[in-house]
Amino acid sequence: MAMNRDKRPQDQGDELDEHTVFINRCAKTVKGGRRMSFSAVIVVGDKEGRVGVGFGKANEVADAIRKGGEAARKDMRKITMKGKTIPHDVEGVCDGGRVILKPAPDGTGLIVGGGMRPVLEAAGIRDAVGKSLGSKNRLNVVKATMNALSKLRSEAEIMALRA
Repeated sequence: MAMNRDKRPQDQGDELDEHTVFINRCAKTVKGGRRMSFSAVIVVGDKEGRVGVGFGKANEVADAIRKGGEAARKDMRKITMKGKTIPHDVEGVCDGGRVILKPAPDGTGLIVGGGMRPVLEAAGIRDAVGKSLGSKNRLNVVKATMNALSKLRSEAEIMALRA
């Protein structure tokens, strides 16, 4: 089975979409030279409103991706959608990363940058406009996007809170 860096086919047949957002190489200097290790940020989603983010670290790239994918599957969350977009404007924050997401009309597509795109694609959101403010660190942008998506509420939930 061939492995693609962006999307890996799953053996279990669970039909989850997996994106590798970022792979970081880290070097530790030891007596014999440099010892490399890797970390990977992975986003997993079913394109129907469930999405998760995982962070894996290992001495090999493949192991880091596998660990990140497992962590992302454990972290899967249901998000509120309105058709193929989000129900309302929302802002998410994680450390220095700040994102703003706004709904868009059908056919607009995803007008977002950096680490936001894989998260929204994996969740199944097709039409949205977003802006990343503050930190450009992709891990923080991904976490801020997840924070924003977790704040989404449906119209019925908002009306119930007001009553």
